[in-house]
Amino acid sequence: MAAPALSLRPADPWQIVLARDGRYDGAFVYAVKSTGIYCRPSCPSRRPRPDQVEFYDIPETAERAGFRACRRCRPRDVRGPDPRVDLVRRACRAIDEQPDVAETLTTLARRLNVPGTRLAKSFHALLGVSPRQYRDARRLAVFKTALKRRSRVSPALYEAGFSSPSRVYERTHRDLGMTPAVYQRGGAGLTIRYAVLTSPLGRILVAATDRGICQVKLGDSAGPLERELKSEYPRAMLTQDNRALVKWTAAILRHLAGKEPHLDLPTDVRATAFQQKVWSLLKKIPYGQTRSYSEVAQLAGNPKATRAVARACATNPVAIVVPCHRVVSKDGTEGGYRWGVERKRKLLATEGRAR
Repeated sequence: MAAPALSLRPADPWQIVLARDGRYDGAFVYAVKSTGIYCRPSCPSRRPRPDQVEFYDIPETAERAGFRACRRCRPRDVRGPDPRVDLVRRACRAIDEQPDVAETLTTLARRLNVPGTRLAKSFHALLGVSPRQYRDARRLAVFKTALKRRSRVSPALYEAGFSSPSRVYERTHRDLGMTPAVYQRGGAGLTIRYAVLTSPLGRILVAATDRGICQVKLGDSAGPLERELKSEYPRAMLTQDNRALVKWTAAILRHLAGKEPHLDLPTDVRATAFQQKVWSLLKKIPYGQTRSYSEVAQLAGNPKATRAVARACATNPVAIVVPCHRVVSKDGTEGGYRWGVERKRKLLATEGRAR
């Protein structure tokens, strides 16, 4: 029997994955960064470490992020419990077939034989973006792939369907985090300094470019955190430099001790427009207070985007700096947390005492 068709991914999908609960097959998929493969929740494969897992609402978004479908559990073959899931998946496949072709919402909806308003609302509810924004992301992915094959930027951008160089350059700073030429070299030449701290939450890795903090990760030991940083920036020059980051790391430690409630540090992260909006709203949650996923969705201007808000929290690359731990379940319980519910509980307790 399918999971309850609430259309929203459960607050703690990791527990469902651990239980291999087949009722939620089709409600979401989980991807493993170390293998590059995504699975349905009930997949019988060996469970990975939670810090290696990312969650996606539909297989197409996992594939857009570069993951491959598991050949064992075949997550693409599962029908979702929410009828909007199948509609969005069909639309994504239609866009994926021709990402370089401009197509209006009306034309796409007519191809799928559904009302345009229904298609738009389904996209916003499940993915937090419009069909046009999804097409733009796919077009950018084609451009990034073409850059790796070609020696010049111009042929790659026209292959991806961009009408002019200015269109792609205005997007790359936000979506690539670097210019096309730098991306084409795999990030070579980018210098990232990092430090590993000991804190009440265990070990914390803080990494930064010249523009600001790009990673804040939590774990039990330094080794896995450093390996994950290297896997995300394989061609960047990584340097452990505690002294260079001491101002920012000291602020984070004071914040964790309840001595610096208002943490305002510069960041240099890649994100979609919706993620940026959510993360900006999270920074506005007062110290010692929480908001529910649905409340954040309401503030973001899309009350039905609760699932997209949860995904934005789960993919936040700068823990603590962007306080995703302040978003809880509607019933007041902690809900999920990428770095473990116990760490989330400690963070909220510390902030509650310091109010």
